[in-house]
Amino acid sequence: MDRTDVAAPAHPGHRTPGNGHPAASVRTAAEARAHARSVVLGEWNSASRTAREQDVVDLQLVVSELVSNAVRHGGGLAGFEAAATAQGVRLAVRDHSAAVPAAAFGPGDLPGDHRGSGYGWPLIIRLARDISVEPRPEGGKTIRVLIPLRAEEDRRAG
Repeated sequence: MDRTDVAAPAHPGHRTPGNGHPAASVRTAAEARAHARSVVLGEWNSASRTAREQDVVDLQLVVSELVSNAVRHGGGLAGFEAAATAQGVRLAVRDHSAAVPAAAFGPGDLPGDHRGSGYGWPLIIRLARDISVEPRPEGGKTIRVLIPLRAEEDRRAG
């Protein structure tokens, strides 16, 4: 079931079964990045593993691109969720437009001309896994991706 209630406050530690942590207060890419980082720090990291910082940077880049696209091209951000999994962090970004981005299922090639735009989806394709674009019954769409995380190697060993 897709959670569409974006007015309810997000509660630390509250989990919506199957959908991750709703972040109703997220309205900007900066807030979404902070929320995604908090999921890594609070749920993915543990006493036995810590996410590689480069992977967290990649996560934050994808979050920025997806949320910015929802705001710029999707009629506004309708919801944002992040959930830790054994493989990384699953994101769900909802917007108000049913239009599927043309580049969403492309090869991930960077644009040939350097006009300062068109880099978002190629980066998402290169950094994310399990990309899906699902229509929402009430209108709009949900874009879901998995951002893989790897554990830092233990530098004390050896």
